[in-house]
Amino acid sequence: MAAVLFDFSGTLFRVETTESWLRAVLAETGHFLPERRLADVTRALEEAGALPGGVEPVEVPADLADAWSVRDKSAELHRAAYTGMSRRVPLPDPGLHDALYERHMSPAAWSPYPDAAEVLRTLRRRGIGVGVVSNIGWDLRPVFREHGLDTYVDTYVLSYEHGVQKPDPRLFAVACEALAVDPRQVLMVGDNRAADGGATALGCGVHFVDHLPVAERPDALLPVLDLMS
Repeated sequence: MAAVLFDFSGTLFRVETTESWLRAVLAETGHFLPERRLADVTRALEEAGALPGGVEPVEVPADLADAWSVRDKSAELHRAAYTGMSRRVPLPDPGLHDALYERHMSPAAWSPYPDAAEVLRTLRRRGIGVGVVSNIGWDLRPVFREHGLDTYVDTYVLSYEHGVQKPDPRLFAVACEALAVDPRQVLMVGDNRAADGGATALGCGVHFVDHLPVAERPDALLPVLDLMS
């Protein structure tokens, strides 16, 4: 194997909890919610699937279904889909919906999994190419830089920059071309079997991890090192 492609959310990084997300924005904007109300709003935002990288929505409203299905193809669609979900939940100030969206793009909202640095560092030491292939509507590079992992990534292939989202094999093909490797010598690592499994259409191997909180998944990436040895 010559290279590894990693998904971002739920694979290398995990977004903060919905409660942390909401509390941070309320504090940043000077708003206050009583604890009981905050708990209710947190629950409603989770059910709506309003936090990108967080819990999937219980139900996608009919008027958002089209945008939701292609949300990762552009920055505009991504923002519209997620703020549309958020606006299903009443907040003290309508401007908080956009503030919530902005917050989720900040490096402070993301934490790397405990073994991410070790795995990426070891792959670099072995001379194995590393790419990040993500369905996303914004530039995640600052997250990697802030957490000291950017130096281990050779290429980023982000759906919104190409107008193509996983599982479309074209997105994986872009990454393989950028790394100058045969797809049959590439391992795709991700947490979504439907989306990340699209790499198999090119002949890539796949390895799946569970999308769990950081504290509950300390070493799920380590087997990648054995697969690449």
